[in-house]
Amino acid sequence: MPRDKTESHKRIVEAAKKEFLEYGFKDASLRRIAADADIQVSGLYKHFANKEEMFASLVDPVIEGLIECLHGIEDNYLDEIDEVDSANLWEDQAEPVRAMEYIYDHIDEFKLIICRSQGTRYESFTHDIAILEEDVTRKYMHELKKRKVSIRDVDDKEFHLLVTASVEAIFQAVVHDFNREEAMHYAKTLERFYSPAWKALFGL
Repeated sequence: MPRDKTESHKRIVEAAKKEFLEYGFKDASLRRIAADADIQVSGLYKHFANKEEMFASLVDPVIEGLIECLHGIEDNYLDEIDEVDSANLWEDQAEPVRAMEYIYDHIDEFKLIICRSQGTRYESFTHDIAILEEDVTRKYMHELKKRKVSIRDVDDKEFHLLVTASVEAIFQAVVHDFNREEAMHYAKTLERFYSPAWKALFGL
């Protein structure tokens, strides 16, 4: 009987994750992955076209989940926009905390993305998330202006740098190998730091 390809695939994925975490994408060896998965190197190509596709299979699902998480936060902001007074805008969403919870539910995958993705398209991940955050914030500001809320204009380049810094700040918990307890405490610190700063920046 032929060997179970599903079982082989599972062993390859587990071996690839271990290899990428230890060596990073650039220095990861298909030969070591194959040996650890108890399969011939040629057998890897029955499951993945190349090494980057193998890496992508590990990280794409959690990236999609993070984007869904961020869109969920956006929806909460917009759903509540007519229910809070101007003094309480941009509060109580705990965005860094919710994002950090998701990140640490998938910490190995985020270590791959943040710390082990050199040489892949995921090197631009932080920038891509910052662009998404910019779009979300601009949309929120637009909705506030439609409701006659006074919003201070912010220079586009400065805004991009500030958003990028805030996104990178969250991922620094991964870079510095915080455990979950440390990361969640840090996320609450980020919330206390950035929420008043964003409100002050836009004059809210």
